[in-house]
Amino acid sequence: MQDILLYVALCFFPGLIAFAGSMDLFTMTIPNKISLALIAGFLLLAPLMGFGIYDIMMHLACGVLVLCVTVFMFEMGWMGGGDAKIFAAISLWLGFDFVGSFLLVAAIAGGALTIGLLVFRKIPLPNILERQAWLARLHHPKTGIPYGISISFGALVVYPNTPWILGTLT
Repeated sequence: MQDILLYVALCFFPGLIAFAGSMDLFTMTIPNKISLALIAGFLLLAPLMGFGIYDIMMHLACGVLVLCVTVFMFEMGWMGGGDAKIFAAISLWLGFDFVGSFLLVAAIAGGALTIGLLVFRKIPLPNILERQAWLARLHHPKTGIPYGISISFGALVVYPNTPWILGTLT
């Protein structure tokens, strides 16, 4: 049974995270269903993977704290609503032990993504690529930055070092 749970943990979180990043790239939105699925998945899988009540409560506290910070950032216009919610859902899974690493990697990736997009937007798109609506939108200088890509990248870089994969709780 533990092997099956490990395989679910290996696929569920990374699959949803990759999907969230892809959705942000192609649509500039991260559907609420992804964040809700991550929360439900955590609540279902954490006890089955051996997380005790203290561990679960600490992960919940981390997710709530990050949600409060990211909602504030959203209200200030510094972050999109989908980004705020996915940040919190990822933090729920990672907990206090890994949220700092996640934030650091996501921030560095976000900076690189921003610089890359600013350079990309200075280069004229060939006509054949302009017909791709998502690419034309991404190329437009008034379009925001799909930070869900860097958020997803940060989560996927940090996740393999967590108890979900290593199978040990701190």
